[in-house]
Amino acid sequence: MNASSGYRFNPPPLWPVPEGFVPPEGWRPDSTWPPAPTDWELWTLEPQAPRPPQAPTLSRDSESASTNTPPDQRDQLIAQLQTELADLKQQLSETTQSAGASSIDVVDLDDERILQEVGIYRYHHPLENAAQFKDQLAALNDEIKASIKEGSAVLASEMFTFNNSLAKGRKMTKDLSKLMLRAYNSEADTCVRSLRAGNSVTAKKRLERTVTTIAKLGTMMEMRINPEYHALRVREIELASDFAMKKQEEKEAAREERARLREERKVEQELKAERERLAKERSHLQNALEALQTAGDEAGAAEIAEKLGDLNSAIEQNDYRTANVRAGYVYVISNKGAFGGQIIKIGMTRRLEPMDRVRELGDASVPFPFDVHALFFSEDAVTLESELHRAFAVQRVNHVNLRREFFFATPNEVREVLVEKVGNLLEFNEHPEAAQYAQSKGYWPSPARIAALPSA
Repeated sequence: MNASSGYRFNPPPLWPVPEGFVPPEGWRPDSTWPPAPTDWELWTLEPQAPRPPQAPTLSRDSESASTNTPPDQRDQLIAQLQTELADLKQQLSETTQSAGASSIDVVDLDDERILQEVGIYRYHHPLENAAQFKDQLAALNDEIKASIKEGSAVLASEMFTFNNSLAKGRKMTKDLSKLMLRAYNSEADTCVRSLRAGNSVTAKKRLERTVTTIAKLGTMMEMRINPEYHALRVREIELASDFAMKKQEEKEAAREERARLREERKVEQELKAERERLAKERSHLQNALEALQTAGDEAGAAEIAEKLGDLNSAIEQNDYRTANVRAGYVYVISNKGAFGGQIIKIGMTRRLEPMDRVRELGDASVPFPFDVHALFFSEDAVTLESELHRAFAVQRVNHVNLRREFFFATPNEVREVLVEKVGNLLEFNEHPEAAQYAQSKGYWPSPARIAALPSA
Protein backbone atom coordinates (compact mmCIF):
# COMPACT_ATOMS: atom_id res chain seq x y z
CA MET A 1 0.00 0.00 0.00
CA ASN A 2 1.24 3.51 -0.79
CA ALA A 3 0.15 7.15 -0.71
CA SER A 4 -1.23 7.02 -4.29
CA SER A 5 -4.05 4.71 -3.17
CA GLY A 6 -5.63 7.47 -1.00
CA TYR A 7 -4.00 6.35 2.24
CA ARG A 8 -1.39 8.10 4.33
CA PHE A 9 1.32 6.54 6.51
CA ASN A 10 0.39 6.67 10.24
CA PRO A 11 3.55 5.99 12.33
CA PRO A 12 3.03 4.75 15.93
CA PRO A 13 4.14 6.94 18.87
CA LEU A 14 7.90 7.27 19.44
CA TRP A 15 8.82 6.13 15.93
CA PRO A 16 11.54 8.61 14.85
CA VAL A 17 10.19 9.43 11.38
CA PRO A 18 9.61 12.95 9.99
CA GLU A 19 6.10 14.28 9.41
CA GLY A 20 4.75 13.26 6.01
CA PHE A 21 7.20 10.37 5.76
CA VAL A 22 6.25 7.84 3.03
CA PRO A 23 7.94 4.44 3.40
CA PRO A 24 9.72 3.35 0.19
CA GLU A 25 9.18 -0.05 -1.36
CA GLY A 26 10.52 -2.84 0.86
CA TRP A 27 10.96 -0.54 3.86
CA ARG A 28 11.04 -2.11 7.34
CA PRO A 29 11.10 -0.29 10.74
CA ASP A 30 14.33 -0.34 12.69
CA SER A 31 14.53 -3.22 15.17
CA THR A 32 15.52 -0.80 17.94
CA TRP A 33 12.27 1.17 17.64
CA PRO A 34 9.47 0.47 20.13
CA PRO A 35 6.83 -1.96 18.87
CA ALA A 36 3.58 -0.65 17.49
CA PRO A 37 0.58 -1.01 19.84
CA THR A 38 -1.74 -3.93 19.16
CA ASP A 39 -4.29 -3.22 16.35
CA TRP A 40 -2.45 -0.06 15.31
CA GLU A 41 -3.29 0.93 11.73
CA LEU A 42 -0.11 1.95 9.87
CA TRP A 43 -2.13 3.31 6.91
CA THR A 44 -5.22 5.52 7.22
CA LEU A 45 -7.41 7.28 4.67
CA GLU A 46 -6.03 10.65 3.67
CA PRO A 47 -9.09 12.77 4.60
CA GLN A 48 -9.45 10.97 7.90
CA ALA A 49 -7.90 12.63 10.99
CA PRO A 50 -5.30 10.56 12.70
CA ARG A 51 -6.51 8.56 15.68
CA PRO A 52 -5.28 9.60 19.13
CA PRO A 53 -2.67 7.30 20.56
CA GLN A 54 -4.18 4.32 22.35
CA ALA A 55 -3.00 3.04 25.67
CA PRO A 56 -0.47 0.40 24.69
CA THR A 57 -1.68 -3.14 25.31
CA LEU A 58 1.46 -5.08 24.69
CA SER A 59 1.62 -8.67 23.63
CA ARG A 60 4.32 -10.97 24.93
CA ASP A 61 6.44 -10.33 21.87
CA SER A 62 6.03 -6.57 22.12
CA GLU A 63 6.73 -6.64 25.89
CA SER A 64 10.01 -8.39 25.30
CA ALA A 65 10.86 -5.98 22.53
CA SER A 66 10.12 -2.92 24.69
CA THR A 67 13.45 -3.36 26.37
CA ASN A 68 15.00 -2.31 23.08
CA THR A 69 13.58 1.24 23.31
CA PRO A 70 16.38 3.76 22.89
CA PRO A 71 17.38 5.42 26.20
CA ASP A 72 16.78 8.94 24.88
CA GLN A 73 13.18 8.08 23.92
CA ARG A 74 12.53 6.42 27.27
CA ASP A 75 13.91 9.47 29.07
CA GLN A 76 11.67 11.71 26.97
CA LEU A 77 8.57 9.65 27.84
CA ILE A 78 9.48 9.58 31.55
CA ALA A 79 9.98 13.35 31.57
CA GLN A 80 6.58 13.86 29.94
CA LEU A 81 4.86 11.62 32.53
CA GLN A 82 6.62 13.39 35.39
CA THR A 83 5.43 16.77 34.08
CA GLU A 84 1.84 15.51 33.90
CA LEU A 85 2.13 14.11 37.44
CA ALA A 86 3.40 17.45 38.75
CA ASP A 87 0.46 19.24 37.11
CA LEU A 88 -2.00 16.84 38.72
CA LYS A 89 -0.41 17.31 42.15
CA GLN A 90 -0.64 21.08 41.75
CA GLN A 91 -4.33 20.84 40.82
CA LEU A 92 -4.98 18.58 43.82
CA SER A 93 -3.19 21.01 46.15
CA GLU A 94 -5.18 23.97 44.84
CA THR A 95 -8.45 22.04 45.17
CA THR A 96 -7.62 21.01 48.74
CA GLN A 97 -6.72 24.57 49.73
CA SER A 98 -9.89 25.90 48.16
CA ALA A 99 -12.01 23.33 49.98
CA GLY A 100 -10.25 24.01 53.25
CA ALA A 101 -10.80 27.75 52.96
CA SER A 102 -14.54 27.34 52.44
CA SER A 103 -15.19 24.66 55.05
CA ILE A 104 -14.88 24.25 58.81
CA ASP A 105 -11.38 23.70 60.16
CA VAL A 106 -10.43 20.06 60.50
CA VAL A 107 -9.54 18.92 64.02
CA ASP A 108 -6.19 17.21 64.28
CA LEU A 109 -6.69 13.74 65.83
CA ASP A 110 -3.04 12.70 65.89
CA ASP A 111 -2.64 12.22 69.64
CA GLU A 112 1.05 11.37 69.42
CA ARG A 113 1.89 14.61 67.60
CA ILE A 114 -0.32 16.74 69.85
CA LEU A 115 1.13 15.22 73.04
CA GLN A 116 4.61 15.94 71.74
CA GLU A 117 3.69 19.57 71.05
CA VAL A 118 1.99 20.06 74.42
CA GLY A 119 4.80 18.40 76.37
CA ILE A 120 4.50 17.30 79.99
CA TYR A 121 0.90 17.30 81.19
CA ARG A 122 -0.07 20.32 83.28
CA TYR A 123 -3.11 20.01 85.53
CA HIS A 124 -5.87 22.51 84.82
CA HIS A 125 -7.35 22.14 88.33
CA PRO A 126 -4.61 20.70 90.56
CA LEU A 127 -6.12 18.65 93.39
CA GLU A 128 -4.49 16.20 95.76
CA ASN A 129 -6.02 12.91 94.64
CA ALA A 130 -8.42 11.26 92.21
CA ALA A 131 -11.25 11.22 94.76
CA GLN A 132 -11.28 15.04 94.87
CA PHE A 133 -11.46 15.22 91.06
CA LYS A 134 -14.39 12.79 91.14
CA ASP A 135 -16.22 14.99 93.65
CA GLN A 136 -15.56 18.09 91.55
CA LEU A 137 -16.94 16.34 88.47
CA ALA A 138 -20.11 15.36 90.35
CA ALA A 139 -20.65 18.97 91.49
CA LEU A 140 -20.01 20.25 87.96
CA ASN A 141 -22.55 17.81 86.49
CA ASP A 142 -25.15 19.27 88.86
CA GLU A 143 -24.38 22.76 87.51
CA ILE A 144 -24.72 21.52 83.91
CA LYS A 145 -28.09 19.87 84.64
CA ALA A 146 -29.35 23.01 86.38
CA SER A 147 -28.36 25.18 83.39
CA ILE A 148 -30.28 22.87 81.04
CA LYS A 149 -33.39 22.89 83.25
CA GLU A 150 -33.33 26.70 83.43
CA GLY A 151 -33.24 26.86 79.62
CA SER A 152 -30.13 29.04 79.60
CA ALA A 153 -27.84 26.63 77.75
CA VAL A 154 -28.88 27.96 74.31
CA LEU A 155 -29.38 31.61 73.38
CA ALA A 156 -31.74 32.59 70.53
CA SER A 157 -33.84 35.47 69.29
CA GLU A 158 -37.43 35.69 70.59
CA MET A 159 -38.56 37.83 67.65
CA PHE A 160 -38.30 35.20 64.91
CA THR A 161 -41.60 34.77 63.03
CA PHE A 162 -42.87 31.81 61.03
CA ASN A 163 -45.72 32.26 58.53
CA ASN A 164 -46.10 35.79 59.91
CA SER A 165 -46.74 34.34 63.36
CA LEU A 166 -44.54 35.27 66.29
CA ALA A 167 -45.95 32.42 68.40
CA LYS A 168 -45.13 29.86 65.72
CA GLY A 169 -41.70 31.38 65.32
CA ARG A 170 -41.02 31.12 69.04
CA LYS A 171 -42.19 27.50 69.11
CA MET A 172 -39.99 26.70 66.13
CA THR A 173 -37.04 28.42 67.83
CA LYS A 174 -37.65 26.50 71.03
CA ASP A 175 -37.84 23.15 69.22
CA LEU A 176 -34.73 23.85 67.18
CA SER A 177 -32.88 25.00 70.31
CA LYS A 178 -33.61 21.63 71.92
CA LEU A 179 -32.31 19.87 68.83
CA MET A 180 -29.15 21.97 68.73
CA LEU A 181 -28.54 21.47 72.45
CA ARG A 182 -28.97 17.73 72.07
CA ALA A 183 -26.39 17.69 69.25
CA TYR A 184 -24.00 19.82 71.32
CA ASN A 185 -24.37 17.68 74.44
CA SER A 186 -23.91 14.51 72.42
CA GLU A 187 -20.63 15.85 71.05
CA ALA A 188 -19.56 17.01 74.54
CA ASP A 189 -20.30 13.58 76.02
CA THR A 190 -18.36 11.93 73.19
CA CYS A 191 -15.39 14.23 73.86
CA VAL A 192 -15.38 13.27 77.54
CA ARG A 193 -15.73 9.53 76.87
CA SER A 194 -13.01 9.50 74.22
CA LEU A 195 -10.47 11.44 76.30
CA ARG A 196 -6.99 9.97 76.30
CA ALA A 197 -4.79 10.48 79.31
CA GLY A 198 -2.68 13.57 78.84
CA ASN A 199 -4.55 15.01 75.84
CA SER A 200 -7.50 17.33 76.35
CA VAL A 201 -6.49 19.62 73.47
CA THR A 202 -8.24 17.58 70.78
CA ALA A 203 -11.45 17.22 72.80
CA LYS A 204 -11.72 20.96 73.43
CA LYS A 205 -11.06 21.74 69.76
CA ARG A 206 -13.80 19.33 68.70
CA LEU A 207 -16.29 20.95 71.07
CA GLU A 208 -15.29 24.45 69.94
CA ARG A 209 -15.89 23.38 66.34
CA THR A 210 -19.39 22.23 67.32
CA VAL A 211 -20.12 25.64 68.89
CA THR A 212 -19.04 27.36 65.68
CA THR A 213 -21.16 25.05 63.52
CA ILE A 214 -24.29 25.60 65.62
CA ALA A 215 -23.78 29.38 65.46
CA LYS A 216 -23.53 29.24 61.66
CA LEU A 217 -26.60 27.02 61.28
CA GLY A 218 -28.63 29.17 63.67
CA THR A 219 -27.70 32.56 62.17
CA MET A 220 -31.26 33.29 61.04
CA MET A 221 -32.61 32.81 64.57
CA GLU A 222 -29.49 34.26 66.25
CA MET A 223 -29.16 30.86 67.87
CA ARG A 224 -25.93 29.91 69.64
CA ILE A 225 -24.61 27.98 72.61
CA ASN A 226 -24.43 30.11 75.75
CA PRO A 227 -20.72 30.87 76.38
CA GLU A 228 -21.26 30.26 80.10
CA TYR A 229 -22.72 26.83 79.41
CA HIS A 230 -19.89 26.08 76.98
CA ALA A 231 -17.39 27.08 79.67
CA LEU A 232 -18.99 24.50 82.00
CA ARG A 233 -18.58 21.73 79.41
CA VAL A 234 -14.97 22.78 78.72
CA ARG A 235 -14.28 22.66 82.44
CA GLU A 236 -15.82 19.18 82.48
CA ILE A 237 -13.35 18.06 79.80
CA GLU A 238 -10.45 19.53 81.77
CA LEU A 239 -11.56 17.88 85.03
CA ALA A 240 -12.14 14.54 83.29
CA SER A 241 -8.68 14.75 81.75
CA ASP A 242 -7.14 15.64 85.13
CA PHE A 243 -9.09 12.80 86.75
CA ALA A 244 -7.78 10.28 84.19
CA MET A 245 -4.19 11.47 84.66
CA LYS A 246 -4.45 11.39 88.46
CA LYS A 247 -5.88 7.87 88.39
CA GLN A 248 -3.07 6.77 86.08
CA GLU A 249 -0.45 8.33 88.35
CA GLU A 250 -1.96 6.77 91.47
CA LYS A 251 -2.09 3.33 89.84
CA GLU A 252 1.54 3.68 88.78
CA ALA A 253 2.54 4.86 92.26
CA ALA A 254 0.64 1.98 93.88
CA ARG A 255 2.26 -0.52 91.54
CA GLU A 256 5.73 0.82 92.29
CA GLU A 257 4.99 0.92 96.02
CA ARG A 258 4.02 -2.75 95.89
CA ALA A 259 7.25 -3.47 94.06
CA ARG A 260 9.20 -1.52 96.71
CA LEU A 261 7.54 -3.46 99.53
CA ARG A 262 8.28 -6.76 97.80
CA GLU A 263 11.90 -5.69 97.46
CA GLU A 264 12.08 -4.74 101.14
CA ARG A 265 10.57 -8.06 102.19
CA LYS A 266 13.16 -9.89 100.13
CA VAL A 267 15.92 -7.86 101.76
CA GLU A 268 14.53 -8.54 105.24
CA GLN A 269 14.27 -12.26 104.52
CA GLU A 270 17.80 -12.35 103.12
CA LEU A 271 19.25 -10.49 106.12
CA LYS A 272 17.30 -12.65 108.56
CA ALA A 273 18.39 -15.87 106.88
CA GLU A 274 21.99 -14.65 106.76
CA ARG A 275 21.85 -13.71 110.46
CA GLU A 276 20.61 -17.18 111.38
CA ARG A 277 23.30 -18.82 109.27
CA LEU A 278 26.05 -16.71 110.85
CA ALA A 279 24.73 -17.32 114.36
CA LYS A 280 24.67 -21.06 113.76
CA GLU A 281 28.20 -20.99 112.38
CA ARG A 282 29.38 -18.92 115.36
CA SER A 283 27.87 -21.47 117.74
CA HIS A 284 29.82 -24.26 116.01
CA LEU A 285 33.05 -22.25 116.17
CA GLN A 286 32.56 -21.46 119.85
CA ASN A 287 32.03 -25.14 120.63
CA ALA A 288 35.14 -26.02 118.64
CA LEU A 289 37.15 -23.32 120.42
CA GLU A 290 36.13 -24.60 123.83
CA ALA A 291 37.04 -28.16 122.87
CA LEU A 292 40.48 -27.10 121.60
CA GLN A 293 41.14 -25.03 124.70
CA THR A 294 40.17 -27.97 126.91
CA ALA A 295 42.52 -30.22 124.92
CA GLY A 296 45.33 -27.68 125.26
CA ASP A 297 45.66 -27.16 121.49
CA GLU A 298 46.69 -23.51 121.54
CA ALA A 299 47.53 -23.32 117.83
CA GLY A 300 44.17 -24.75 116.80
CA ALA A 301 42.41 -22.56 119.33
CA ALA A 302 44.11 -19.44 117.93
CA GLU A 303 43.03 -20.30 114.39
CA ILE A 304 39.44 -20.86 115.46
CA ALA A 305 39.51 -17.63 117.48
CA GLU A 306 40.59 -15.70 114.36
CA LYS A 307 37.74 -17.20 112.33
CA LEU A 308 35.37 -16.41 115.15
CA GLY A 309 36.50 -12.77 115.08
CA ASP A 310 35.82 -12.53 111.32
CA LEU A 311 32.45 -14.13 111.87
CA ASN A 312 31.55 -11.64 114.58
CA SER A 313 32.48 -8.80 112.22
CA ALA A 314 30.17 -10.29 109.56
CA ILE A 315 27.36 -10.50 112.10
CA GLU A 316 27.89 -6.88 113.10
CA GLN A 317 27.78 -5.85 109.42
CA ASN A 318 24.59 -7.82 108.91
CA ASP A 319 22.97 -6.27 111.94
CA TYR A 320 24.04 -2.83 110.69
CA ARG A 321 22.44 -3.50 107.30
CA THR A 322 19.25 -4.61 109.05
CA ALA A 323 19.08 -1.49 111.20
CA ASN A 324 20.24 1.02 108.58
CA VAL A 325 17.70 1.11 105.74
CA ARG A 326 19.82 3.64 103.80
CA ALA A 327 22.78 1.29 103.35
CA GLY A 328 23.03 -0.63 100.11
CA TYR A 329 24.56 -0.85 96.65
CA VAL A 330 24.33 1.80 93.95
CA TYR A 331 24.50 0.18 90.52
CA VAL A 332 25.16 1.51 87.03
CA ILE A 333 23.93 -0.84 84.29
CA SER A 334 23.16 -0.73 80.58
CA ASN A 335 21.47 -2.84 77.94
CA LYS A 336 22.93 -2.09 74.53
CA GLY A 337 20.76 -4.60 72.71
CA ALA A 338 17.53 -3.20 74.16
CA PHE A 339 18.21 0.55 74.48
CA GLY A 340 21.37 1.26 72.50
CA GLY A 341 24.77 2.36 73.69
CA GLN A 342 23.74 5.84 74.91
CA ILE A 343 21.29 4.89 77.69
CA ILE A 344 22.18 3.73 81.21
CA LYS A 345 20.21 2.98 84.36
CA ILE A 346 21.26 4.25 87.78
CA GLY A 347 19.58 2.50 90.70
CA MET A 348 19.99 1.25 94.26
CA THR A 349 19.40 -2.07 95.99
CA ARG A 350 19.75 -3.26 99.59
CA ARG A 351 20.10 -6.92 98.58
CA LEU A 352 22.91 -8.92 100.16
CA GLU A 353 23.73 -10.09 96.65
CA PRO A 354 23.10 -7.05 94.39
CA MET A 355 23.48 -9.11 91.21
CA ASP A 356 20.19 -10.82 92.09
CA ARG A 357 18.48 -7.47 91.55
CA VAL A 358 20.31 -6.87 88.26
CA ARG A 359 19.29 -10.30 87.01
CA GLU A 360 15.66 -9.57 87.91
CA LEU A 361 15.75 -6.35 85.86
CA GLY A 362 17.04 -8.36 82.89
CA ASP A 363 14.17 -10.84 82.92
CA ALA A 364 11.80 -11.58 80.02
CA SER A 365 10.71 -7.93 79.76
CA VAL A 366 13.89 -7.08 77.80
CA PRO A 367 15.52 -9.15 75.04
CA PHE A 368 19.01 -9.20 76.59
CA PRO A 369 20.46 -9.18 80.12
CA PHE A 370 21.89 -5.99 81.60
CA ASP A 371 25.63 -5.34 81.73
CA VAL A 372 27.04 -4.03 85.02
CA HIS A 373 29.43 -1.09 84.91
CA ALA A 374 29.61 -0.41 88.66
CA LEU A 375 28.38 -1.86 91.96
CA PHE A 376 29.31 0.45 94.83
CA PHE A 377 28.37 -0.19 98.46
CA SER A 378 27.52 2.92 100.43
CA GLU A 379 26.32 3.44 103.98
CA ASP A 380 24.00 6.09 102.54
CA ALA A 381 23.17 4.62 99.15
CA VAL A 382 19.85 6.51 99.05
CA THR A 383 21.59 9.90 99.09
CA LEU A 384 24.26 8.81 96.62
CA GLU A 385 21.64 7.57 94.17
CA SER A 386 19.71 10.86 94.48
CA GLU A 387 22.86 12.90 93.81
CA LEU A 388 23.60 10.90 90.67
CA HIS A 389 20.02 11.37 89.48
CA ARG A 390 20.26 15.12 89.99
CA ALA A 391 23.57 15.24 88.10
CA PHE A 392 21.86 13.74 85.02
CA ALA A 393 18.38 15.25 85.51
CA VAL A 394 18.31 17.02 82.13
CA GLN A 395 19.34 13.77 80.44
CA ARG A 396 16.42 11.73 81.73
CA VAL A 397 14.65 9.47 79.25
CA ASN A 398 11.27 9.71 80.99
CA HIS A 399 10.54 13.24 82.23
CA VAL A 400 6.99 12.38 83.31
CA ASN A 401 7.60 9.45 85.66
CA LEU A 402 10.77 10.28 87.61
CA ARG A 403 10.82 6.82 89.15
CA ARG A 404 12.03 5.49 85.81
CA GLU A 405 15.79 5.72 86.33
CA PHE A 406 17.06 5.70 82.73
CA PHE A 407 19.32 8.46 81.38
CA PHE A 408 20.91 9.49 78.09
CA ALA A 409 24.51 9.10 79.22
CA THR A 410 27.57 6.92 78.71
CA PRO A 411 29.10 4.78 81.47
CA ASN A 412 32.21 6.98 81.38
CA GLU A 413 30.14 10.10 82.16
CA VAL A 414 28.60 8.36 85.17
CA ARG A 415 32.02 7.17 86.32
CA GLU A 416 33.35 10.75 86.36
CA VAL A 417 30.45 11.94 88.52
CA LEU A 418 30.68 8.88 90.78
CA VAL A 419 34.39 9.48 91.38
CA GLU A 420 33.62 13.07 92.42
CA LYS A 421 31.10 11.80 94.97
CA VAL A 422 32.92 8.80 96.48
CA GLY A 423 36.58 9.07 95.43
CA ASN A 424 38.47 6.30 93.67
CA LEU A 425 36.51 3.29 92.42
CA LEU A 426 38.08 -0.12 92.81
CA GLU A 427 36.19 -1.54 89.86
CA PHE A 428 34.36 0.04 86.94
CA ASN A 429 33.65 -1.52 83.55
CA GLU A 430 33.39 1.23 80.96
CA HIS A 431 32.59 -0.99 77.97
CA PRO A 432 29.57 -3.33 78.12
CA GLU A 433 30.14 -6.97 77.31
CA ALA A 434 26.73 -7.42 75.57
CA ALA A 435 27.64 -10.96 74.52
CA GLN A 436 24.13 -12.15 73.66
CA TYR A 437 23.47 -8.96 71.69
CA ALA A 438 26.70 -9.34 69.67
CA GLN A 439 25.97 -13.00 68.92
CA SER A 440 22.35 -12.33 67.92
CA LYS A 441 22.85 -9.23 65.77
CA GLY A 442 24.18 -11.21 62.80
CA TYR A 443 20.82 -13.00 62.51
CA TRP A 444 18.66 -9.88 62.53
CA PRO A 445 16.69 -8.77 59.41
CA SER A 446 18.30 -6.17 57.19
CA PRO A 447 17.95 -2.51 58.29
CA ALA A 448 15.76 -1.81 55.25
CA ARG A 449 13.36 -4.58 56.23
CA ILE A 450 13.25 -3.40 59.85
CA ALA A 451 12.54 0.15 58.69
CA ALA A 452 9.68 -1.13 56.50
CA LEU A 453 7.92 -2.75 59.46
CA PRO A 454 4.85 -0.84 60.68
CA SER A 455 5.49 1.25 63.79
CA ALA A 456 3.41 0.96 66.93
